[in-house]
Amino acid sequence: MNFKEAKKRTTREFEEKGIVLTEGEKDRIEVTDFGLERLDEIGLQLIVYVNNSRYCAKEMVLFPGQTCPEHRHPPVGGSEGKMETFRCRHGKVFLYVEGERTRDRNCNAPPGNEEYYTVKKEIILYPGEQFTIRADTKHWFQAGKEGAIVSEFSSRSRDDLDVFTNPAIER
Repeated sequence: MNFKEAKKRTTREFEEKGIVLTEGEKDRIEVTDFGLERLDEIGLQLIVYVNNSRYCAKEMVLFPGQTCPEHRHPPVGGSEGKMETFRCRHGKVFLYVEGERTRDRNCNAPPGNEEYYTVKKEIILYPGEQFTIRADTKHWFQAGKEGAIVSEFSSRSRDDLDVFTNPAIER
């Protein structure tokens, strides 16, 4: 799938799930494959509603099995780094964070990238459930079989300063 198709599919997902976007927001939907050119497996689609010096709100779409790679939000310019709350709106999200390894996890890293997915504590989010990730905490997440829509509420977002475990990732 190419970026144009992914953007159309994302718009359709929002519409089908009753998440209304303005025409301007539809135009601003971001699609990223993190520079890995494996969008079907490793990627993310999102719209940023607001991002300022105090807070950020986003809506993210993950297609079935799609993974957002492991990363953390480090301290920047005197701030402690981004703290974020994920709230599942549709589907199922498998979130992996630092902590004790979960036995019998539901997801695996995308093939060939296993070494870049180091955190193994699994948190499963169903619609209406949420989890807060502390600043500077390694995490990654993957959609279930039907895909997922996740709302993110956070302190200021500086995606260009995120630190990814995989050094080949570009944001």
